[in-house]
Amino acid sequence: MKFGIGQPFRRVEDLRFITGTGRFTDDHHYAGETFACVVRAPVAHGLIRQIDTGAARALPGVLAVYTAQDLAADGIGALPVVIVLDHAEGGRMPLPAHTLLAAGKVRYLGEPVAFVVAETALAALEAAEAVALDIDYLPAVVEPAAALADDAPLLFAEAPGNLALHWQLGDLGEVDTALAASARVVELELVNNRIIVASMEPRNAIGLYDEASGQFTLVTGSQGSHMIRDFMFEGVFGLPASRLRVVTPDVGGGFGMKAIPYPEQALVLYAARRLVRPVRWQSTRAEAFLSDTQGRDNVSRATLGLDAQARFTALKVETLASAGGALSAFGVYCPTLSGPPMAPGVYSIPTVATNVRIAYTNNAPMDAYRGAGRPEAAYLIERLVDKAAREIGLSPIALREINMIAPEEMPHRTATDVVYDSGDFAAVMKAGLQAADWDGFAARRDRGDGRLRGIGLGYYIERTGVPGKEGAVVQIDADGQVTVHVGTQSTGQGHETTYVQMTAQALGIDPARIVVKTGDTDQPLPSAGGTVASRSMVHGGGALRLATGAVLGKASREAARLLAVDERELDFDAGVFRVPGTNRHVSLLEVAAQAGGLEGIGDFEQLAGTFPNGAHVCEVAVDPETGHITVERYTVVDDFGRTLNPLVLSGQVHGGIAQGIGQAMMERTVYDPDSGQLLSGSFMDYGLPRADDLPFFDVSTHNVPCTTNPLGIKGAGEAGAIGAPPAFVNAVMDALAPLGIAHLDMPLTPGRVWQAIREAQGGG
Repeated sequence: MKFGIGQPFRRVEDLRFITGTGRFTDDHHYAGETFACVVRAPVAHGLIRQIDTGAARALPGVLAVYTAQDLAADGIGALPVVIVLDHAEGGRMPLPAHTLLAAGKVRYLGEPVAFVVAETALAALEAAEAVALDIDYLPAVVEPAAALADDAPLLFAEAPGNLALHWQLGDLGEVDTALAASARVVELELVNNRIIVASMEPRNAIGLYDEASGQFTLVTGSQGSHMIRDFMFEGVFGLPASRLRVVTPDVGGGFGMKAIPYPEQALVLYAARRLVRPVRWQSTRAEAFLSDTQGRDNVSRATLGLDAQARFTALKVETLASAGGALSAFGVYCPTLSGPPMAPGVYSIPTVATNVRIAYTNNAPMDAYRGAGRPEAAYLIERLVDKAAREIGLSPIALREINMIAPEEMPHRTATDVVYDSGDFAAVMKAGLQAADWDGFAARRDRGDGRLRGIGLGYYIERTGVPGKEGAVVQIDADGQVTVHVGTQSTGQGHETTYVQMTAQALGIDPARIVVKTGDTDQPLPSAGGTVASRSMVHGGGALRLATGAVLGKASREAARLLAVDERELDFDAGVFRVPGTNRHVSLLEVAAQAGGLEGIGDFEQLAGTFPNGAHVCEVAVDPETGHITVERYTVVDDFGRTLNPLVLSGQVHGGIAQGIGQAMMERTVYDPDSGQLLSGSFMDYGLPRADDLPFFDVSTHNVPCTTNPLGIKGAGEAGAIGAPPAFVNAVMDALAPLGIAHLDMPLTPGRVWQAIREAQGGG
């Protein structure tokens, strides 16, 4: 089929985006709407003595100024913590309340302190500036190690020593025994730097309240309207979730940051109920730097054991991670349930253990960022394997080949109790090396221009499509219009295109007839989970498969009635039911017209994860005079199980690579260690990769269908961001190896690289 699965069908949503006709949250307006502005903490840590709102309330156009005292009086609760775990020693982790507005104390720069509503945006801003804050400054701590020190300032009385969670995976004693018996032990300490998410569209929220019915509506950019409603509403308002409708229109980027509820989303609903008027809030870019959840931010010490034949014997990881100044919905997920189980990567390691301590710190709350723990795991093992290869005198390829899990070992249960169902890692790596001309790099290394060149491999594996449910509904109207309802939410990934493509192939219908609807909790869906963990095509695709199958089942019975034959006698192809051996036929659209419309419902449950994997090969050139790094070539071969649309897929991989290289080369969130002030609070101080920082990417696939999903597909949206950091850093370390430089922490900025070269050359 021309537009079928596997074909490079062009994105159907792009026309409205490139012509400026997309409908984002800020494009929605309502009669009588008001404007909100958030008063944010100007310090990272301090006791609130007084919030004087008198001058602000007296300004023209100001309708209300709310503080934590107002919310408490109206019984407003705290934001949810979705992931709650036990300490390794036993006992539940503490759960300090994450209130919508700071109550008694501020714990990070930019924490919401008051909420101003006015007739105009300018009036709200002026009133916010008129709110007088009396705050007694307290010492701040922004690094996990410092926060866990004995003399560190305490953020929460409920969390002694600022310990949010102590968590372990595996038997540390067993690993220590195995390491002691190993012929060789390799150690590496590395930093996974804190990241600003920097979505193209900053966060936003519009709250509406219908006084007659008592119903709320929230319009907001998110990664799943059902997730926002179900996570937030009952806990904050103490009302049934059915009282809230959440609508998510077009969204300009999410990357995990928009998968969770925020104070502003609840505050606009609260204010809308109090004022009985629509209340809208739009984040500025400066606010986004302060108040969006941030990603990564951990320090790990890893120890890898090898026997005399260079086979891995044991892996031990000790990690310090930050929770920030409030516990976000999935705040402890990334450094525990997500990353550590994937620590072995694609290698057979008999025993693995991880010890994690997560600390409260006086900076923005931490949560999922593209990959959500798996990039940290891949970076750790791939840097460690490269360092081990260099120390024992083997090539990084040879050491990987010795230790990679073989296809005949599938399904393979790792030492961290994760079951890989499928994959041929050695074949994918070989394909990647061939595509990158790895063997030909020796001739490219020295081009006589004085620059230091290196090549690096990063092999990643991640777990996507974690267990969960997703629903889909396919409706064919009597006039031939097809509507597909799904619960996953596109934030730019091209979901509409892929769902249209899948529906067109299954039903044999012109794609132009198909409309995809998403982002509304009023949709007729049996279940909905949203877009996280690269689950959209795994879960949503599975649900759509069931829904189209249900439509065809109903249509087949109706077609058999119309053609006066037994249903088992019918063939269906290209949108037409036929009676074999005759010229009798009826199209699916004709059947729908005769039946007055058709509907199929799919409710799909994914019981196990899928495991995309792949080889990233990066070539760099380092200017020793300036430390500037040029990425000269970049090659990727991925195993995504099955490719639904190569154009959409390559776009996802390209974007992930850009974000991964961005973290590895230039992105770093910097807080002053003494005051907690944000030093990288704008794009003047925080570097994002631009087009001229990146080469054209050579992206291809070597797919091995998975066995855990009926479509055979493996999630793909986060893969690029997982494989890119180790490939890039390994390439730079290869370039600097002749100078004796064995490791540098991300980001490898020109200044950091230049300083390392200078010190290696004895320049101090």
